[in-house]
Amino acid sequence: MATLFTKIIGGELPGVFVWRDEHCVAFLSINPAQPGHTLVVPREEIDHWIDLNPDLLNHLSAVAQTIAQAQQSVYSPAKIGLLVAGLEVPHVHLHVIPIVNGEADLHLDQPNPTTAEALEAEADKIRGALRAAGATGVDD
Repeated sequence: MATLFTKIIGGELPGVFVWRDEHCVAFLSINPAQPGHTLVVPREEIDHWIDLNPDLLNHLSAVAQTIAQAQQSVYSPAKIGLLVAGLEVPHVHLHVIPIVNGEADLHLDQPNPTTAEALEAEADKIRGALRAAGATGVDD
C-alpha cells in the first residue's frame, strides 16, 4: 500500500513542492514547526533511513543542505535544524526546519496547522532563494 508521501509525490494528495528531481522531492510540512519547515523525501518508499543506499542518503542530505541554505537566506534564523525521525509516516523523510526559538522549534508533536495560502507563500520565498542560488531542482 502506498504511503501518504508516495500519494503526495504522485499527485493523489496535494503538496506544496519546492524541489523535484529524479531521486527525491521536497515539500512543505502541513504542520510546520516553523514557517518554511520542509520535508525532503525520496521517491522510493523506504521506511527506515538506515536502509537507504549510501548514494541516495548523500543525495537527500545534499538537497536538504541546499534547501537549508535557501531557508537561511529567506528567514535569517539562528540555525537550520535537520531531523530524521521517521515516526509520523513509514517513508524516509528529512525535516529541514528554521530554528528561531531554540530547541522548541524542533518539537514535531506540537500542532501548528497552517493554510494552503500560507504554505504557498512560504514556498514561493524558498523557491526564489533556490533560483537565486542557481539550484537545479527547483519546482516551478
